[in-house]
Amino acid sequence: MLPAPEAFWSELQVQTSRSSGPGGQNVNKVESRVELRFDVANSLLLSEEQKQRILEKIGPQLTADGLLVVTAQEDRSQLRNKELALKKLHDALLKALHRPKPRKATKPSAGAVRKRLEAKKKNSEKKANRRQDF
Repeated sequence: MLPAPEAFWSELQVQTSRSSGPGGQNVNKVESRVELRFDVANSLLLSEEQKQRILEKIGPQLTADGLLVVTAQEDRSQLRNKELALKKLHDALLKALHRPKPRKATKPSAGAVRKRLEAKKKNSEKKANRRQDF
């Protein structure tokens, strides 16, 4: 179906920058934020059918150049953020390629229908017994 996440490294553009948010001196001097750019249309790892499906599903998320951009800045470590960004990319591609199982319409069994009607009748009788007849 989809290659292992590690196989994508050859087709990724990796860019690092300083993370935003609190963190003091670490945030001010360490480039731990990782941005991965993946060109879906020109990928050699994906089949034409997979490319079409991904472009249909996540087309609006692509940049004007047709790149899928994923960022990670959750961790203090650049290496860990690279791993997280790669996992996010892989999950996004898997989600785009997922085909939901078609739903088969079913009917409740005769026993289930009978049981439901009996329960309704019993409840109705219970409430009718609470009423005061004038």
